[in-house]
Amino acid sequence: MGTLSGILGTPHPVLRGYVQRKLTKRWSPEQIANRLRLMHGKDPEMTISHEAIYQAIYVRGAGGLKRELKARLRTGRRVRRPQRHASQRTPRIPDMVPIVDRPEEALGRAVPGYWEGDLITGEANKTAVGTLVDRCSRYVMLLHLPERHGAEEVRDEMIKAIRRMPARMRKSVTWDQGSEMARHLEITTTTGVQVYFCDPHSPWERPTNENTNGLLREFLPKGGNLSTYSREDLDEIEDLMNNRPRKALGWLTPIEHLTKVLEEDIAVALTE
Repeated sequence: MGTLSGILGTPHPVLRGYVQRKLTKRWSPEQIANRLRLMHGKDPEMTISHEAIYQAIYVRGAGGLKRELKARLRTGRRVRRPQRHASQRTPRIPDMVPIVDRPEEALGRAVPGYWEGDLITGEANKTAVGTLVDRCSRYVMLLHLPERHGAEEVRDEMIKAIRRMPARMRKSVTWDQGSEMARHLEITTTTGVQVYFCDPHSPWERPTNENTNGLLREFLPKGGNLSTYSREDLDEIEDLMNNRPRKALGWLTPIEHLTKVLEEDIAVALTE
């Protein structure tokens, strides 16, 4: 496996360049190291431990790895907790379908198309970005809500997002009981995608979304003005998240895992 001196020195410029590029894309040293191992096995010319990457940045930062990459390192964050006030949850949403009615298939992670969603809010809940994540692949989609994040705006962005999904990915969405989802029936009528609602104050019923929102805080920090993010900005964040390897996916990226699952489904269908 590559060593500290190896990555900083000239013998392994390809490896060094790969590490630098992935750090600028906000990959963690652990993701980089395991991804290299996945692609190159035990090839000592193209593998390195995550400890060596940390050392290259902090101990020998003046060497082959650029000093500014220190700022790119991801740090540990606690999983986000909902920030909405109780007064925002008081009104009952008409015709809610509870999470207990969701298909049993949605409880697992083998089948793509079962999404979990929520809002990430900025300072004093004045601005927001909507988040959707597929339970199977961890594929992320973001809702652009630059002016308001009420029921009409969320409805319109949800419809846009669902229409961006392949037809086989449009199974259901699970959301909490926030008032921003008051127009859920119009979403279902327009797209055919059923919206299910969690129990009050139960973020653990959307575990994939809660975890994803914590990761997204790297790009959409708490206390910020989220209205300043353009659609292009959100597209870039989506691209970074969906092309970053995940430990839960065996160090595949969400796009790679989703492609693999969908291709396997097609193969099974052709043999039936």
